[in-house]
Amino acid sequence: MRACRAMLLVLVGCCWGCGYSSDRVFRSDINTVHVEIMESKEFRRNLEFLLTEAVMKRVASDTPYRIADRGRADTILKGEVLSVRQSAVAPDFISRQPRDVQMTLVVRVQWKDLRNGKILMDRPLLLQGIDYLPAAGESEAFAEQRVVDRMASRIVSQMYNDW
Repeated sequence: MRACRAMLLVLVGCCWGCGYSSDRVFRSDINTVHVEIMESKEFRRNLEFLLTEAVMKRVASDTPYRIADRGRADTILKGEVLSVRQSAVAPDFISRQPRDVQMTLVVRVQWKDLRNGKILMDRPLLLQGIDYLPAAGESEAFAEQRVVDRMASRIVSQMYNDW
């Protein structure tokens, strides 16, 4: 009898679930997105281009939207790199070099419908941080690429429909 109850409980749990769904809902009235080259307030070379390219790749691979020229696009995605900061988390007391460094990227993003002027998404501050280990051979360029990729993923995840 206990085995039947346990089996029934597992079956109900599998069928019912916890309410979480990995299926993402996108806006059905939008077909195309133009991703404008990100602006930057930082003096890091090519960071805005890396982020723009990463966002375009994520939109193309993770959403049903197609990338289009501004003249043919339904919507436009704009962004600005506000800040890139690094901080040493765990300094090595012998060499005085950081063992663990954290890089934080801060951006502003806006997604606008070009057909009616409606703002679909406005995020004044999106933060993304990563840790990297210079002592293990991880370079600053490696960390920059990782934080850009994660930020692109985060920006595209904000494009899901909230209803």
